Amino acid sequence: MKKDIYDVEGIQIEVERTDKDDKEAERRKTAYMFKVIREQSGMNRTEFAKWLGVPYRTMQEWELGRRQMPDYVLRLIAYKVANEKREGRI
Repeated sequence: MKKDIYDVEGIQIEVERTDKDDKEAERRKTAYMFKVIREQSGMNRTEFAKWLGVPYRTMQEWELGRRQMPDYVLRLIAYKVANEKREGRI
């Protein structure tokens, strides 16, 4: 399968290419991207939820693809993780 590389606020994420009309695939892609961003932080789900100030259950639903995270939220979280890593705080 072909893959696309996305740059989400400085974090490179490789994702399998999907059909543009497949809404489920879009939600899965966003969930995968969120998981990769969390893993870049080096935190588990509980730590990451506390660090972001997001309820654990909401974050879990996003990461498992049960709920669609708004694109701007994904970009904001990626921006925060990238900046904190750059500053050596995570």
